[in-house]
Amino acid sequence: MDAPYFIQTSKPTLEKPIFVQGLPGFGNVGKIAINLLIKFCAAKPFAELYSPSFPDYVSVNSRGICRLPRYEFYAAPMEKNDFIIMTGDTQPSFDDVVAHYFLCSEILDFVEKQGCNFIVTIGGVPITEEKTQVYVAATSPRLALEFMEKGAVIYSKGRIVGATGLILGLAKERNMEGICLLGTTTGFRADRGAGFTVFKFLMKALGNEVKEGL
Repeated sequence: MDAPYFIQTSKPTLEKPIFVQGLPGFGNVGKIAINLLIKFCAAKPFAELYSPSFPDYVSVNSRGICRLPRYEFYAAPMEKNDFIIMTGDTQPSFDDVVAHYFLCSEILDFVEKQGCNFIVTIGGVPITEEKTQVYVAATSPRLALEFMEKGAVIYSKGRIVGATGLILGLAKERNMEGICLLGTTTGFRADRGAGFTVFKFLMKALGNEVKEGL
């Protein structure tokens, strides 16, 4: 394997789906929020992405079966919004800038072919004190203001590292619209509370009610 490749197991029928991505990172906020979204939408897997820029290990399940690191794509036809949802095991090394750009471009190529024209990336932002907030960065002032009015705080004068930021930046260069939602977290441990806060905010902003018991 010398380049990223997709394995697509089915072709979902979706109408202008929103692409939502969450990967491991600060507090695992993005991955936790995405797993909640997959559960909430009863999303079904339809594609996988493998890449030689992923770390050199395999994951082994409870039956002793191994597999390579991957990104997984799920389809969710919903009443208000259809979704294509992506999560995964890992990210390329932060030192390998070229791999990050190439992989994120491949992802955008793929979701554009599925009809996506709006992007949501989800991650965590580290803070020193416990304070529950959702920050937003966007591809336009209009979108930033729209989500601020829905309860997010503008994320200003900062950086968003990894695929969480890069996919949004590359989407803007393609004239695609999108936002990044960042949940506050105090550490590197899995922060389910922060993940749920971001998930709940996104669903409410898109007109979906979420029960606390999810």
